[in-house]
Amino acid sequence: QVQLVESGGGLVQAGDSLRLSCAASGLTFNNYVMGWFRQTPGKEREFVAAIGRSGRSTLYTDSVKGRFTISSDNAKNTVYLQMNTLKPEDTAVYYCAADRRPYIVGWAARADYWGQGKQGTVSS
Repeated sequence: QVQLVESGGGLVQAGDSLRLSCAASGLTFNNYVMGWFRQTPGKEREFVAAIGRSGRSTLYTDSVKGRFTISSDNAKNTVYLQMNTLKPEDTAVYYCAADRRPYIVGWAARADYWGQGKQGTVSS
């Protein structure tokens, strides 16, 4: 069956960095747009970043542009989220997502597959 297994995350101070990884199995990685979403208690899951099937196109929500970088290694079926200059408002559970959508734009919080979620906490 399809699995998206996340690793990384943790507790850091404001200004520090974290790196999340998501290893996919049970699917043909090149057929999926991969992305990261995040969610805080009482709020809806929100889009953070996405990367196209080829790994050449990327998209970010405005609040993380210039600080976060999404990348993928198709040989390892893995997608990464490098998070730099972290702020307390970046504190959330981060979810990896895989979807057979045609485009990376307009990706609302719906996906064919989700990871289990990884907590990232930024203290001030």
